Amino acid sequence: MATTAAPPARSTPHGESDTLAEVRTGLAFQRTRMSADRTLMAVIRTSMSLISFGFTIFKLLEKLKGTTLLAEGPHSARNFSLAMILLGVGALLLGIVYHLFFMTELRSQRNELTHAAMLRGKSGFPVSMTLIVALCLVVIGVLAVASIGFGSGPF
Repeated sequence: MATTAAPPARSTPHGESDTLAEVRTGLAFQRTRMSADRTLMAVIRTSMSLISFGFTIFKLLEKLKGTTLLAEGPHSARNFSLAMILLGVGALLLGIVYHLFFMTELRSQRNELTHAAMLRGKSGFPVSMTLIVALCLVVIGVLAVASIGFGSGPF
């Protein structure tokens, strides 16, 4: 029975190994950045549900207010809806603040590694589109609060 020998181990120069480590570290930073975006997207989904649920409940109860189907206090629909919307906006603001702190720290660590020549840092670290969507949703939530709470606004 013939035995086959294992192929000889390839020796790589020291520079190639360092380059590979730098590339892997750079990719790890990109994965971490995308993970932070996914976390903010989860906060957006939850906040959007709270804001839309609060607004929908307000509009539904407002339509039923003139009928005999609904016996309620003078402002119970408005108060409940405002609570839901404010909870959604508050959760979104907390998520945005957490995201900003996390990304600031991540950029700081990336810059330190780049200056220590442990990371090339050629790839960009763009502004998060998820953050822009979250800020737009905050504006929509504030407009919904103004519309329900003060009777002004686009809704």
